[in-house]
Amino acid sequence: MLIKGSSGYELQKEKPNTSEDFFNRSELVIEENGKERVFHVLYLRYFEENIQEFTPFQQNPIFNAGTRDVELKDIVALACFIKHPEYRNRKRVYIKEPAEFSFCFEGLDVDKLIGFFQKLEENKSSVLQSPLEFIKN
Repeated sequence: MLIKGSSGYELQKEKPNTSEDFFNRSELVIEENGKERVFHVLYLRYFEENIQEFTPFQQNPIFNAGTRDVELKDIVALACFIKHPEYRNRKRVYIKEPAEFSFCFEGLDVDKLIGFFQKLEENKSSVLQSPLEFIKN
C-alpha cells in the first residue's frame, strides 16, 4: 500500500450555530490496487489541546520531517490506520472517546513513525508494508 500524504487541520465554523471549531480532521491519502482514496479521522480538538494526557508526545509540533513541522493532527489518521486493521476499508472514522483516541498511540514506535514521515517528505510517498512494523514488541 502506498501512502501519498498524511495531513490534518482544524475545522472552522461555517455558521454561528455550529460546533465545527471543536474538531480536527486528519487525512491519509492511500493508493492501493491502482486506486487512490482518502481516509478521514474526525476527532475532538480537546485531545490535541491535552496532548500529553492522550499520546506519548509532549507538544506540537511533535517532530520535524525534512523542512516540515509535523503536528499531532498530521499523524492521527496514520496512527488509527496502523492500530485498527478493521479501518482499512473505511472512508471515515469519528473518535470522541478518550480511551479510543489513546489506544491509537499505545505501543507505536515513534522512531519508525518519524522515519516514515521523512520518506514521505523526501519522496512524496512511502510504502506501508505492514502496520505491525510500527508496533513496539
